[in-house]
Amino acid sequence: MAAVADETPAPTDEPTSSLVIKGKVKNEGVGVEGIILKVSGNGFSGEASTDAEGNWTLSVPTKGIYDVEIQLDSLPEGVGLRDPETTVRQADLSMVESASVLFPLGVDTRVEQAFGDQLAIRLFAGLNLGLLLAIAAIGISLIFGTTGLNNFAHGEMVTVGALFTWLFYTVLGWPLLVSAAVTILIGAFVGWGQNAAIWRPLRKRRLGLNQMMIVSIGFAIVARYILLLFFDGDTKGIGTDNNIIEIGPIKTTATSLTSMAVAAVALAAVAIFLTRTRLGKATRAVSDNSSLAASTGIDVENIIRIVWIMAGALTALAGILYGLQFQANWLTGFQILLLLFAAVTLGGLGTALGATVGALIIGMVVELSTLVLPADLKYAASLLILIVVLMVRPQGVLGKKQRIG
Repeated sequence: MAAVADETPAPTDEPTSSLVIKGKVKNEGVGVEGIILKVSGNGFSGEASTDAEGNWTLSVPTKGIYDVEIQLDSLPEGVGLRDPETTVRQADLSMVESASVLFPLGVDTRVEQAFGDQLAIRLFAGLNLGLLLAIAAIGISLIFGTTGLNNFAHGEMVTVGALFTWLFYTVLGWPLLVSAAVTILIGAFVGWGQNAAIWRPLRKRRLGLNQMMIVSIGFAIVARYILLLFFDGDTKGIGTDNNIIEIGPIKTTATSLTSMAVAAVALAAVAIFLTRTRLGKATRAVSDNSSLAASTGIDVENIIRIVWIMAGALTALAGILYGLQFQANWLTGFQILLLLFAAVTLGGLGTALGATVGALIIGMVVELSTLVLPADLKYAASLLILIVVLMVRPQGVLGKKQRIG
């Protein structure tokens, strides 16, 4: 491993600071030697290259956020990034002394493609992202529908799903299905615990929804840093089989296809639960009018408890699927929280089907926008669409009009 900093007259193999950015570059599970990575930020610029096992390390002088860019011209012939659009990742050393940055490699897909092929690829990627967002967004929608709370700590439940799967599967070596099942149970317990310890007591005190929303923001910050304390700030790679599968012009992996299938089945199960079961119909009744539902004998608090448990389990599942495809760190849920709220708002607040439709729209817009816009602006494009739709239809795509006054 060699590391060179612009501010240093000679390269050194030993870290000169306790602040370290590191990583491992692998192709099909094997380390790749000679890959060059440039690190910049906070007045610093440096360079590192991978050793024979694919490892690299670079010391930086001060705490802060640094950009790490992989040099594509240093990749072996025929090898490219698994996510070709992400050549720059961030290393956050604001609160920790070591951060890992990973660049998974695969078959080089940097070729000139017909517009139709590009469109098919972006549509597939949009469907994939939309399904992942939908699984998590349904929890926000159900909680808002039954309690009126905008829960800004929802992203941390996504992070819990991703990080605990990494712990059980990668660190402890449990089978993936066992790891996922235990993680979903933990997510359900976290949902139940949040309601029992925080939100139910606050509802009994008749605390206003705005104040409860502020409490959720504070709780999200606390939960985020608790996760940082236990899992550190490194990016976690959840190792699975990433063999390339070609479907026409689309190159994907077995992990991605399985994740999409699981997400679709989970969404169908939620739809059946809400429309065909007694508890599901009671949940919809509480969402429509909790006072009227209570007058008909429905135990509103019990329904809210069930909703929190379901939201926790679904959000943990979303974190599992997201971590398997895109890696995980202590900010995973926070980074997609805005997209989740955009999906719920676009589809119609308080409606599970609306959250699903909104998430699919957001996923499609995010990916399709890269056909005409730089990849760095793809999230901005989705929020622009949100603004335009709400100007035309303020209640969202599937929301109901409400008369005020």
